[in-house]
Amino acid sequence: MNILFDINHPAHVHLFKHTIRTLRQHGHNVIVTVKDIPAAKQLLKSENIEYISLTGKKRDSLIGKAFMQLHYNFLLWRLVVRKNIHLGVGSSVTIAQVCRFCKMKSIFLDDDDDKVEPLIVKHVHPFCNAILSPVALTGKRKAKNVIFYKGTHELAYLHPARFTPNIQTLELIGVNPSDSYFVLRFNAFKAHHDGNVYGLSLEQKLKLVQLLTGYGKVFITAEREIEPALESFRLSVSPEKIHDLLAFAKLFVGDSQTMTSEAAILGTPAFRCNSLAGELSCIEDLEHNFGLAFGYKPEEFENMLEDIKNLLSNPNSKKEWQIKRAKFLKERIDTTGFLVDFIENYPYKKNPTK
Repeated sequence: MNILFDINHPAHVHLFKHTIRTLRQHGHNVIVTVKDIPAAKQLLKSENIEYISLTGKKRDSLIGKAFMQLHYNFLLWRLVVRKNIHLGVGSSVTIAQVCRFCKMKSIFLDDDDDKVEPLIVKHVHPFCNAILSPVALTGKRKAKNVIFYKGTHELAYLHPARFTPNIQTLELIGVNPSDSYFVLRFNAFKAHHDGNVYGLSLEQKLKLVQLLTGYGKVFITAEREIEPALESFRLSVSPEKIHDLLAFAKLFVGDSQTMTSEAAILGTPAFRCNSLAGELSCIEDLEHNFGLAFGYKPEEFENMLEDIKNLLSNPNSKKEWQIKRAKFLKERIDTTGFLVDFIENYPYKKNPTK
């Protein structure tokens, strides 16, 4: 089968890398396309995944993004026709829209709630042949062509069947296995669904760092430039090493949705502070059903600091989180295994939530 994976974000590299490798091992012809996203290209290279770069002039305005999307749609459509692609897989607008103008069928992975992505619901979901969403979104997705599965995007690459953290990575940041350290992540909030979403202010970030430096080393990773006052805390390791560092950290704090989920699934206490707290079902599942994460609005920042202090006073927190993680893993599946099976048996007849 000729299968296309379209990469629209660095996180998609992690989401699909094991599926891509497995399908190629099974004899399928797999083509990977990517927008001109340096971080995504770097990850693809580090994973030794060949790709085709479809470039275009970057535009930040809403109208500019619309024209850029149309251009990218054309480039991908042309490739799909030339390569006789049978099935397109991704979390990008392009995969869904292009399939309507050729013979390719589309599988769209989406782990966001309908209410936070109205443009995707209106302009992408209707074009998809199949939408795959985590079971945590049951009742939150209106599309009729949705299939729920007992996994998450992050489990595609962080399930124990796919990932074992390497403790030697700690040497790269100058800490010993017995040392306490903290990973912080600050987002740019420029995605299509971010809108008026906001995270931590500089004042809040400084206050957070001041608290944590009293307990161990602090490392900051960010989507954009780090403020000068925080530059000395920048994490200077290659992106593919971040999951090793999350796994052994004392705790994670940030305004990132994805990295909060990653830390929690790895068994590290995860604190998230942004204006979407309480509104995303997948993270709410980690918070309320498994106790692996915590969510706060920016105006609840002081409450978060108090909860962090309380957790830091608990010497058994990591052990307790590993127990919670074990419960989570027992009730969830290896997303990569499910996705490979879904693709190879498309159109899928089973109900993966059963």
